[in-house]
Amino acid sequence: MPLRLALVLTLAAVVALPGCARLGLARGGAAAVPATPAGADTPRPMARPDAALQAAPARPPAFGGAASRPAAALDTTTAAERAAAVAAPDAGTVLGTVTASLGNPAEGGFWLTTALVTAPRQGAVRLPSGRSVAVELRPGPGAAQLSLAAYRALDLGLTDLPVVTVVGR
Repeated sequence: MPLRLALVLTLAAVVALPGCARLGLARGGAAAVPATPAGADTPRPMARPDAALQAAPARPPAFGGAASRPAAALDTTTAAERAAAVAAPDAGTVLGTVTASLGNPAEGGFWLTTALVTAPRQGAVRLPSGRSVAVELRPGPGAAQLSLAAYRALDLGLTDLPVVTVVGR
């Protein structure tokens, strides 16, 4: 039994010793710091060739920050178009009720994409409060999306998810 213990300890020392040598612990028990002559092999930072590259890269404006564009700037409809859309009667056939989210704000006009229609047609959306707006009903898979102009005409917040009644004409 003592022979086995001696063999295990010897084997452990043989395995551990090369690791200690790499750390500089094999001689004297303290880590040795390699001495390098000043200059020759010392890495130095290099200057960039173009001063423009030294400036911090431009970051996109934070959502809702001072540099972002307000909803009014993205809505390209005129006051006359908004008045006509709000004043339009919403008489027609009720196609259903959907929860709508804000659609692509870069796409102008009054529209609603919904799975309730299979071809583009005129219609309207009505809030439970009775407020309504005339829109072009567009077929689309998945969740219903309402245009920015329609959101603003209905006086909705951009993060609102209104439940609207869809009326087809």
